[in-house]
Amino acid sequence: MVIDAHQHFWHYHPVKDAWITDDMKVLQDNFLPEHLLPVLQENSVDGCVAVQADQSENETAFLLELADQHHFIRGVVGWIDLRAEDLEARLEYFKQFRALKGFRHIVQGEPDPSFLLRDDFCRGINMLARYNFTYDILVYPVQLPAVAAFVPKFPEMRLVIDHLAKPYFKTGDISSWETHMRAIAQHPHVYCKLSGMVTEADWQKWEPAHFTPFLDVALEAFGPERLMFGSDWPVCKVAGTYAEVKGIIKDYISRLSETEQAGIMGGNAIRFYGL
Repeated sequence: MVIDAHQHFWHYHPVKDAWITDDMKVLQDNFLPEHLLPVLQENSVDGCVAVQADQSENETAFLLELADQHHFIRGVVGWIDLRAEDLEARLEYFKQFRALKGFRHIVQGEPDPSFLLRDDFCRGINMLARYNFTYDILVYPVQLPAVAAFVPKFPEMRLVIDHLAKPYFKTGDISSWETHMRAIAQHPHVYCKLSGMVTEADWQKWEPAHFTPFLDVALEAFGPERLMFGSDWPVCKVAGTYAEVKGIIKDYISRLSETEQAGIMGGNAIRFYGL
């Protein structure tokens, strides 16, 4: 089974979605299940994990409603205020939804590079673990030192790094990113999504070869059993088609065994998220 471990839905609103700037005009539109399903079918993808794009509980409810209506949405990664005093009560409420697999905070947008290590945030992560939810780590490379200190604190928690932590594909600067990613990968409860690459590259001039050194590090560090394919649709549309994005990963992993390829293209996401 092929699973897209990372994509988004939204009703576009210029204020709520202010991150979608005018150079991303292709994203200034509604992107809903009826738009994604034919794309998945054309690309032989069986299901997906819908990930939050807005930091509100309304976003979580929106994604859960879509998952209830469209069974190809196999899981939801929502948002919840992990620093809230009433977090336990909110998790008690959300545990009823079978499609809800985990949560994410847009840490890449936090000005404090050590945000992940805040006591109130770590308290929230501990609570997620007690409820058997996963956590998606969305960061830039500058925040990787904090990630390296964060992941050992939660050895029982299923953690996944989104978008390979957005390395510097444009410049090819790999050294510091590689050092931190290898250290993080030493912890067997941490996975990594092979997603979001074309949007971090030069949108007009990227080539698959630009990603190879970074994919080499991810494969060697995490192993094929802890990597997941994700399209980052519709965000990927600023730089490439769904087929191109999937093709980068399919071509790269073609040297692996059929079992390893099947894991990266779906099996690992099924296991990680409990789909």
